[in-house]
Amino acid sequence: MPGGLVRRAHALLLLEKGYRYTPTAKQVGLTERNLRKWAKHFRDQGVAGLYEQPRPGRVPVFPPQVALYVVKLACERPDQVGRSLSQWNCSDLARQLKADGLVQSISSEMIRRILQHHKLKPWRSHLWLSAKVPRNEQFAKQVQEIVDLYTRTLADWEMVLCVDEKTNLQPRPRSAPTLPTRPGSPTRLEHEYKRAGALHLFAAFDTRTGKVYARTELRKRQKEFIALLAQLDREIPSSIHRISLVLDKPPRA
Repeated sequence: MPGGLVRRAHALLLLEKGYRYTPTAKQVGLTERNLRKWAKHFRDQGVAGLYEQPRPGRVPVFPPQVALYVVKLACERPDQVGRSLSQWNCSDLARQLKADGLVQSISSEMIRRILQHHKLKPWRSHLWLSAKVPRNEQFAKQVQEIVDLYTRTLADWEMVLCVDEKTNLQPRPRSAPTLPTRPGSPTRLEHEYKRAGALHLFAAFDTRTGKVYARTELRKRQKEFIALLAQLDREIPSSIHRISLVLDKPPRA
């Protein structure tokens, strides 16, 4: 039973017991004006007067054929209708509807609402790789190997590290100390800062434990990358016999 109908019936029972309108309305969560309206409906129509009457609703601005055409276009590539676009957006769809004579004018916001109702986002794309394409067989094999490293259960003597480097990290000390947050006042930073050169961060992320092995260097060469490998050799327990590194091309000399 709808909650509104329950409140109205409860209110009328309280009125029948002699309660006044103001405290009754407050108790059931209605305004006094609404309560008097429902009491009048009940006197005139009986129990049927306590039900909500159907409302006509807003008349659609565009006929259903417009929404269907928007959905049709959104599910097709723009080049299929002669447009030199890589993908649809709301503005381009609105222009296409006008060009095709479906409407004289329609806003991109209306297009967005139609697409949102049908859960369509033609401006988004998702890359995928078909393993059936011969030229991508080697790449698909490499992807499968990496997925296996990330997902399978490792032995106690195995470890998988994701290695990368972040270049040009610039330490920027402030000219004045940073003032901490206080009640009613945010953290305050001095606008002026000093440049203190640049650093390169070399890091290895343990895909199972989340531990990060890292070091910073002034330059980015093979020498610094080898220094990271030497650090891993020192810090990783000797019980680990196999370490798999997932990384892109290492730095050059």
